Amino acid sequence: YFSTLGKQDYKKTRPMLRATRLKAEAKKTALGVKEVALVLAAILVFLLAFYAFFYLNISNEVDLDLDPDEN
Repeated sequence: YFSTLGKQDYKKTRPMLRATRLKAEAKKTALGVKEVALVLAAILVFLLAFYAFFYLNISNEVDLDLDPDEN
């Protein structure tokens, strides 16, 4: 079985072997959908936390300004 695979590779020309190797390397180094989705999810979580922090800070300041015991 292995000898038939070797014979098939030897039948290929050098440019074909080179193209196959470059295609395999490009596939190995390409970013996958999963990695992109994880990065986008991490950015979204960070932005939501940032927004929530400032929203809570501002809402606490507004509550202090509306203190009825001030008058």
